[in-house]
Amino acid sequence: MSGETAVLMMAYGTPRDLDDVEAYYTDIRGGRPPAPELLEELMGRYRAIGGRSPLLEITRAQAAGVAERLAVPTYIGMKHAPPRIPEAVERLAADGIGHAVGLVLAPHYSAMSVGDYERRAGLAAKDAGWAGTIEMIESWHLEPGYIALLGERVDHALRTLTKDVRRDTTVVFTAHSLPERILRTGDPYADQLRETGEAVAAQLGLDSWQIGWQSAGRTKDPWIGPDILEVIEELASAGRRGIVVCPCGFVSDHLEVLYDVDIECKRAAAALGVELERTASPNDDPAFIDVLATVVRKKLDGNE
Repeated sequence: MSGETAVLMMAYGTPRDLDDVEAYYTDIRGGRPPAPELLEELMGRYRAIGGRSPLLEITRAQAAGVAERLAVPTYIGMKHAPPRIPEAVERLAADGIGHAVGLVLAPHYSAMSVGDYERRAGLAAKDAGWAGTIEMIESWHLEPGYIALLGERVDHALRTLTKDVRRDTTVVFTAHSLPERILRTGDPYADQLRETGEAVAAQLGLDSWQIGWQSAGRTKDPWIGPDILEVIEELASAGRRGIVVCPCGFVSDHLEVLYDVDIECKRAAAALGVELERTASPNDDPAFIDVLATVVRKKLDGNE
């Protein structure tokens, strides 16, 4: 297998079950165990979605689909839970892979997200003594196939609303918030989310849409806003009767979608008398796997 090309697909990670939540949360916090009340709150969220997130299984299905379409081996590395990025890089080295395309399963670039995955993979390669190379895909937030897929999902969500409500509905495109300080460094993350929203809105001819942010961390630093819960309140106050949330910064069902949107946002909207629908996650939909394969193929061919 010497010199063979592979794909290293990376995602955030998730605890396998409730017993793993504390270790997972501690890892996210850089090795600092969470306070008991914070741990219990997070465990309560996992209980509310059935005790676990399907992220790992979905990521494996996505990787298998890319491998099938491109006829190249795929490796999975998670940031905060097994199988971790260092484990995946060690496998690359052991299998004699010479070159890997790095694909983070998040369409928008930030130095704190995609950039951090790249840094971790580079450190893992150095620690493993791997002489191969990793060529990262920085972003794919305007990939035509992805925009088309999002457009289909938004259109379907709009059609699930009653006709009268649909006329008075706003589409909110969301992604995971990050600390506001990244904006002072020229980080493109916020601009790329807006560009995704603009592209989908143009495709559908939306006359009412905006950007919202979700799932901000619990730190003293301010995070990018407005938060989606604030957006829901503002839209309700403005007399909007329907909201479609398109969490286009996420490509799989997991806690930030299944709890933060499906439970928390829907509860907030219902309390304000607003109908709220969410677009279906791409998950392992064959059309989305085609998008991922196209993104990787462009990198392999040098046409990114």
